[in-house]
This record gives sequence, C-alpha cells and structure tokens, in this order.
Amino acid sequence: MIEIHGLVKKFGDFAALGPLGLSFGNERILTVIGASGCGKSTLLRLLAGLETPTRGQITLDGERIDGPHRRISVAFQEPRLMPWLSVAANVELAIWDWPAEARRAAVEAVLRKVSLTAFAQALPKQLSGGMAQRVGLARALVGNPRLLLLDEPFSALDPLTRVRMQDHLLEIVGDDGPNVLLITHDIEEAIVLSDRIVVLDGPPARVRRDLRIDLPRPRGRASAAFQEIKELLLADLLPDRIDAAHTVAA
Repeated sequence: MIEIHGLVKKFGDFAALGPLGLSFGNERILTVIGASGCGKSTLLRLLAGLETPTRGQITLDGERIDGPHRRISVAFQEPRLMPWLSVAANVELAIWDWPAEARRAAVEAVLRKVSLTAFAQALPKQLSGGMAQRVGLARALVGNPRLLLLDEPFSALDPLTRVRMQDHLLEIVGDDGPNVLLITHDIEEAIVLSDRIVVLDGPPARVRRDLRIDLPRPRGRASAAFQEIKELLLADLLPDRIDAAHTVAA
C-alpha cells in the first residue's frame, strides 16, 4: 500500500505540487494523467525518492520513503542503456550487489518474462525501439520491486509498437507482478492499461478526478463505454474544447 499524506513540493517560491493526498494498493495499474507542467513527473520523482518533499510524507507498506527504496523501481521514457554492455549486463546493473549466482538466475528469469532470452548477449545498437524498451522494463523488474514507476515509457515508439508494448506490459504485470504507477499523456493508453486513473491539474498538482476503470479486458478502443470514458477525461484535460463546443452549439 502506497499512502501519500499532505504532500507538498516547492522549488524556491514555485509550488509544483500539493497539498496532495492519495493512496493505492489494490489496483494493479494506477495511471496519472494531466496537462504538461501540472506536476506529474514531480510526483513520480517524489515517489522514487529522487526528490525530497517540502512537506508531507509518502509511505510504502507503512515505511516512510525518504530516498531511493529497494522495493521501488523506475523505467523512464528512454531505456538509458549502456551501449557497450550486452542486454544481460544492462539488466544486471540493477542488482550489481547481489551474489553472482543469484544475479545470473534473476537476469535469466526476467529476460524470459520480457521475451528477450535470445537477445541476452546482443548490444543495444542491435535492438529495435520496442526491444530496447523491454530491456529497460527488465532492468526495472529484475530486483522484484513492490512498486514499478513508469514515466511515459512508450511515448517514443511508433503507434504499432506502442500498442504491442501496452499489451506486453499487461502480460508482464499479470496477477503476481508489482503494482504499477504509470505517467502518460495518452488518454487511450491510460484507459487500456489502468484499473484506476487519477487526473491532476496544476501547478500546484492536485487531484481533479479519481476514476476506477471497470471495463473487461481486452478493452476495445472503439466500444461505446471506452469512448464515454475518453470523452470524460478529455473534458477534464481540455475544458476549453468543451466550452467552445457548447458556444458553437448555442
């Protein structure tokens, strides 16, 4: 269970976030969406322990998060692979302090999970964009985190690869994977993947809407229920668009 209490983050006189309160744990995938600059990435960096709150606190299973935590991992928009290291060696970086045999077994297991066993010894330059992103996911997963933070992980991919990666993420998480907090600008991606969507506005970042998604999987993007949720979220993110439509209709 992640619990956020009265969280505030300021950079000098600029209030980037809060006060913000939020908790989650029963949902496999929680997605945070919002306009650029509203504070989404600041929230993720606070959860990752990469920033220190100005006020408030974050707890994981009752333990306060005051810095990087061994049970919380991050996969960023870019895979950030070391070009001179193999796929296996890039993944192994995340568990460099484990005993050698444990490292080897964990890397083999996670590469099977992301379907990259055959590319264990390949260099990053030999990989497609989707494969490189899977290596980034494997590195984030190899230490068996309790919480996986994803910051726009598929935004640099072409549309077809992006859809494949969304499906692959659902397979990877499954019923026994970590809880996921996903940051994205893509409303359809949020609806396809999420058990719950939180809309932020700001700055400072505050919760505008907290919405549970009960659509059965796989989720048809053309279905009426899917489009209804999409329009609801668009109204939160683009209120001027709705106001303009009402003005034209009048």
